[in-house]
Amino acid sequence: MLGATKRIALETIGWLLVLAGIAALVLPGPGLLMIFGGMAILSEQYDWAERRLAPIKYRALKGAAESVETWPRILMSSTLAVGLMACGVLWIVRPDMPSWWPFDERWWLPGGEVTGITQIVSGIVAMVLIVYSYRRFHGKPEAVAELEDEIREADAGFRSLHDD
Repeated sequence: MLGATKRIALETIGWLLVLAGIAALVLPGPGLLMIFGGMAILSEQYDWAERRLAPIKYRALKGAAESVETWPRILMSSTLAVGLMACGVLWIVRPDMPSWWPFDERWWLPGGEVTGITQIVSGIVAMVLIVYSYRRFHGKPEAVAELEDEIREADAGFRSLHDD
């Protein structure tokens, strides 16, 4: 009974993360990260999710490795993450609408505190990922080469599953 309860709970959490991630692709929030987390949870229960997770995982890690290859990339990513957090603070503080704002007042900082909190959390997640990527890949060509080998293996495995 406990095993079935755990399985149902994990499946529910996995599907909720996938759905929330899809919504966050158009709303403020870390959509791709939530989809990846949901798929990771679902991959524990479903083979189809596991097969689709590996290529996504390796492509995401490759993007992470590329994002910390040069200092300008690191600086730009960090600046955008801090800017996102600053916008979140602005949404929470919610200053009066400026006189130059050309639209109706309801379009000034829509979403309120929830949007601001989501932006701050997204910025923190981005900074954590930048630090993780830096520590794992920056100045470590052997780590990048190992990842590229894993990507090739995952792609070959993914293709062989679809060829069957």
